[in-house]
Amino acid sequence: MGELAYKRILLKLSGEAFMGDAAGGIDSATVLRLAEEIKELCDTGVQVGLVIGGGNILRGSEIASEALNRVTSDHMGMLATVINALAMQDSLESLGQPVRVMSALKINQVCEDFKRRRAIRHLEKGRVVIFAAGTGNPFFTTDSAASLRGIEVDADLLIKATKVDGIYSEDPVLNPNAEFYPRISFDEAIDMRLNVMDATALVLCRDHNLTLRVVNIFDKGAIKRVVNGEDVGSLVQ
Repeated sequence: MGELAYKRILLKLSGEAFMGDAAGGIDSATVLRLAEEIKELCDTGVQVGLVIGGGNILRGSEIASEALNRVTSDHMGMLATVINALAMQDSLESLGQPVRVMSALKINQVCEDFKRRRAIRHLEKGRVVIFAAGTGNPFFTTDSAASLRGIEVDADLLIKATKVDGIYSEDPVLNPNAEFYPRISFDEAIDMRLNVMDATALVLCRDHNLTLRVVNIFDKGAIKRVVNGEDVGSLVQ
């Protein structure tokens, strides 16, 4: 095996990736397919941290209303990410991959509390670490949580796996003529409001020199090709 381009990564998956062809919820076959790709990465020696959104279950920002406080709704969204984390944990363990779920909220009966040094130790031992419950604070997205955890565990690369092949000027599904950006700076992504990640997440990456790669989660093997040094998707530096 050749030298890996990245030895420790933080992978951000959207909750929608768990739905498969369904309108919501968790499709176990889809989660298992994603788990198989992650297991394959680990088998090559890559240390993998994972942040999963909760959009397949609910988004706190979308259900907030006069009757439901935004802080409460955001905490509900954090719990949705814990549900997804536990689903991924079981799928990875069914493949023989050691894994730990670490939550920013205290839920000791189902997962560990997040502790930076312990998380790094788990990664060093070859365990996938799934960081659940976002940052533990309302008003922050799981994109921001992915940037934060990536910085905290000294990841070499943050990979955001989406439904498209990289970064475009517009949604390429709605506009087939949207411009594709194979390489872009964090400042350009922020200034052009490209919705790659939210501004907080991009600023964190920029200020702490954490490179971001955006790839298509449905492109089988794309993440493995990235860690092997191939130019896949879009690069943000």
